[in-house]
Amino acid sequence: MISGGGNSSWSCSTSSWVPTTSVSASGKRIQREMVELNNDPPPHCSAGPKGDNLYHWIATIIGTPGTPYQGGIFFLEIKFPSDYPFMPPRVVFKTRIYHCNVDSEGLVSMGILKDDWSPALTITKVLLAVRSILTNPDPYNNAVVPGIAHLYLRDKAKHDDIAAEWTVRFAK
Repeated sequence: MISGGGNSSWSCSTSSWVPTTSVSASGKRIQREMVELNNDPPPHCSAGPKGDNLYHWIATIIGTPGTPYQGGIFFLEIKFPSDYPFMPPRVVFKTRIYHCNVDSEGLVSMGILKDDWSPALTITKVLLAVRSILTNPDPYNNAVVPGIAHLYLRDKAKHDDIAAEWTVRFAK
């Protein structure tokens, strides 16, 4: 019999009780990746939750030296689906960028964010891949802005001049 008397060492305090199901499997995975990212961040990249929403992150990528994006500070939004890591995150540039793999809304188009996604990939690998398209755009398979892709292939110097101009204008 449980006594409700005042001397009982057992108490029912809802403020200290945390349900074990409060963080879903996807949330636990995102938390684990956040710790890994903080312990070993990729070069020139940072990311973390926006406020207290584990599924909505803000990331920063510093433009790669030797590219038209050099010195730019690019902000991105990362949204994890509830079935992460079985589905890829959605990555959107919030800073305007002149790039054939980034549409006018900032949505990044890369194989690993679509059909080539694997649950073995992590947000650190995604950030590295996004950073790598600043050095090596993919004008053939993932171009979402055909005009920029054609200019990149036809006149890379002119493409780079425009991309550098946008970097100065929007990312510095």
